Amino acid sequence: MLVSLLSISFLSLVLATCAAWLYSRTRTHARLPPGPPGHWLFGNKVPHPHAWLTFEQWRKVYGDVFSLRLGSQTLVVVAGYQANIDLMEKQAAYLDSRPRSIAAGAILSGGMRTLLMPSGNRLRRLRKALHGQLQPKAAATYEPMQTHAAHRLMHDILEDPSQFREHIMNFSAIFNMSLAYGKPASTTAKTNPDVLAVTTCLRRLGHANRPGAYWVDSFPLLYYVPWYGRQLKRWHQEELALFRGQLDRVHEKMINGTETSDCFAKQIIEKQAEYGLSDNEAAYLAGSLFGAGADATDSAISILVLAMACWPEATKKAQSELDRVVGRDRMPSFADRSSLPYIEAFILETYRWRGLSFGGVMHAATKDVIWNDHVIPKGSLIISNHWSIHMDKRVFSEPEKFMPERWLKNKEQGNDIRLFVFGEGRRVCPGQVVSERSLFIVMATLLWSFHVRQDPFAPIDASPERFTDTVTSHALPYSALFEARDNSVPVMIENSLTDH
Repeated sequence: MLVSLLSISFLSLVLATCAAWLYSRTRTHARLPPGPPGHWLFGNKVPHPHAWLTFEQWRKVYGDVFSLRLGSQTLVVVAGYQANIDLMEKQAAYLDSRPRSIAAGAILSGGMRTLLMPSGNRLRRLRKALHGQLQPKAAATYEPMQTHAAHRLMHDILEDPSQFREHIMNFSAIFNMSLAYGKPASTTAKTNPDVLAVTTCLRRLGHANRPGAYWVDSFPLLYYVPWYGRQLKRWHQEELALFRGQLDRVHEKMINGTETSDCFAKQIIEKQAEYGLSDNEAAYLAGSLFGAGADATDSAISILVLAMACWPEATKKAQSELDRVVGRDRMPSFADRSSLPYIEAFILETYRWRGLSFGGVMHAATKDVIWNDHVIPKGSLIISNHWSIHMDKRVFSEPEKFMPERWLKNKEQGNDIRLFVFGEGRRVCPGQVVSERSLFIVMATLLWSFHVRQDPFAPIDASPERFTDTVTSHALPYSALFEARDNSVPVMIENSLTDH
């Protein structure tokens, strides 16, 4: 009898606890931002491919901030410019973490990739090391390297303009390899083994980091199943061996007294104890810098050329400014940057029109956040849909039109209009300054050297569907024509490489 009473009491306690949990969950979910209905158990399915386009359609129905349920997780999508400022900037202290990225972060990256790392002491240590070598003062020291690589890109395009995408990829790999390891690629990006290996790593990362790609990110208990994620674990070992090998080669040269050019890896090795980095953490920092930097640079320059070809009137205005400031007797330099506001505006408009990341990178809420009477619960996933934000008609009039003038007007009027291609809040990409400088010198030199036009026999389709469905958005293959602006261009490009 006593046993029966105890059993009934225990069962009642369990039921009461479950009821309280369900009541609490129902109350919280009742205050969530609205969103599309989903399966009663599994919730919503993240649209694929090009989730950002579906998110934009849902924004029109559910508002600038809406929610989805992915298994046991809540995903909040921020799809309006002002909402992104209010949440991701003004409440960054509570939204600057990353979700527990099990597939891409914990398994594939061994918890050492800063892009996917939650906030905490480890992230602070690693970001301190990154910022120390990539802040504006340090970035200025890379000018000769960037200028030479840009001139090499012009030379390659002049030699074989039909392969301009390969030349851009080669420029991105050469510069970022030199930046990370101080060793210029002796072969092209298509044949260099280090570049090919890192490209494979990035492709795997993009796949693993796609929302809904692996069940373990929705149902974390799978992480503890021994046989789960064997392929991801094998990929991590290959990636770690690659990054350690690259760092060890630099370290070996330093030990042997071999001449080692100044580079990120050398600086990290010299300050490893100061930053409190393990060997694997140091290797991942340098490896991630090379891989992510090359990937982002390749994307940005390819989209920039796309914009030049698609918007000839804006391109002509940029060339007129170059001719007025630089002239035709020399090539552009970083010293010209402050005198070329239209060039800068052209770059900003390119970022807005077809950005580096249409879908953004997921954040995580570390406490309950209130927005317009809705609750974003602690532990929720939250992502900024950059496509919607940068096409917000309330901020950017005629958003599908390419208008660099909007940035000049904003500056004149003192409007603090921002872009989010490099991230939000405290998670802004530490390589932003270096990336922007690379894009400036390439654009200025490219427009000084060439007329860039569409191929009339292969018109460009620049619709968002013609971009890859990856963390960094890449334009799918397209054709463009390059013509030297005058007879002095080949001579000056050749002389610039000879003088280096």
